[in-house]
Amino acid sequence: MSVSKPPPLPSTSHLALPASSTSTPPSSATSPSATPHHTGPPPPSPVKISMQEHFAINVCPGPILPIPQISDFFPRFHDYPCTPPPPREKKILKEETFNGDMGVGFKDGERRLDNNGDREETVDSDDEDTYLGTLEFTLLFDQENNCLHCTINKGKGLKAMDSNGLADPYVKLHLLPGASKANKLRTKTLKNTLNPIWNEELVYHGITAADMTTKTLRLCVCDMDRLGRNEFIGEVRVALKKLREGENKRYNMGLERITQNKEANNQPVEPGMVVAEEERGRILLSLCYNTEKGCLLVGIIRCAHLAAMDSNGYSDPFVKITLQPDMGKKSKNKTTVKKKTLNPEFNEEFSYEVTLDQLAKKTLEISVWDYDLGMSNDFIGGVELGINASGQRLRHWFDCLKNKGKKVEYWHTLTQQGAPSSDKPE
Repeated sequence: MSVSKPPPLPSTSHLALPASSTSTPPSSATSPSATPHHTGPPPPSPVKISMQEHFAINVCPGPILPIPQISDFFPRFHDYPCTPPPPREKKILKEETFNGDMGVGFKDGERRLDNNGDREETVDSDDEDTYLGTLEFTLLFDQENNCLHCTINKGKGLKAMDSNGLADPYVKLHLLPGASKANKLRTKTLKNTLNPIWNEELVYHGITAADMTTKTLRLCVCDMDRLGRNEFIGEVRVALKKLREGENKRYNMGLERITQNKEANNQPVEPGMVVAEEERGRILLSLCYNTEKGCLLVGIIRCAHLAAMDSNGYSDPFVKITLQPDMGKKSKNKTTVKKKTLNPEFNEEFSYEVTLDQLAKKTLEISVWDYDLGMSNDFIGGVELGINASGQRLRHWFDCLKNKGKKVEYWHTLTQQGAPSSDKPE
């Protein structure tokens, strides 16, 4: 197919020569074949060009370059030998450095498992110079009440994780080693901000002085994503042994990417090793003997870090209280059931009419159970207080008998011992 160019219009530019007698060259004046009435060249003949040249001229006013074929990138498909094109230059990304080790970071799009198995956060690959932001928080250890107060103040300059250049950040806390849902705390989520201000206080109950020497607090900043998985931004870790009792210490730390190693509770148990009792959980009890009414008041305040008994990673705990030797139905009591929690708060009190002389010979059995509808309840852990107890349990019992009329509170570690063998499904 060809296109014919129309003849050009007469030019009126300054390059055209005017018709005058003075500008006529001498050769034309002496030539007998000169025609004085003719003032311009003859009209040019139409020029035929291809359609490809026509569009090339109109679209790209440069030299016509050959269109690269897909076979140029795959030389093995040519029927004749040819020189393959030079390989494209690829930008090589540096591997992330965690704790000074190269090549142990997560690649782009790789999932990062949370140690508690609750939900995964995806991790993007970043260069070493990527700035993740800072987190400002305050820690306070209250040894009298066995509480660790964690106040999450604010974050600053967080890395943008969403397509709008912002993020929906929240902070979750774990105690290491032994991270699980039982010791997981989380702040609220703030929408569309890189400088969130939480000012939110989270409290760990049942933290002893021994825990402060062995535990490490991990604070992870993540981006909430409703449609997909939450994305991990960065984290900080604080060794609790550096925190003094009663000291309200403020931290302002830069977020980092730290490899997640298997915790101590996932490691195989060596022969002869004693398994930590706190894996079953802890319970806060209060005892008070009321001399005016002649009764023992037993308070079930709360439990902490209970073992998960249900498939969803939680439990539906309740507490049974029995004063032995058995005094009939009056000696048995139980709390209400708290649904889907590993840190229930009961704040319930029970009364037993017994003289002080008889109380010294009795044993108080406390057991924590997981409620299952239509099935037998699962035993979580228990504790026994009495004259035959030892350690802190015996001390709690003596303090109750010694300080009549005064409420004495103690944290106790739940163990496998104390499960009533005659307990029937309720």
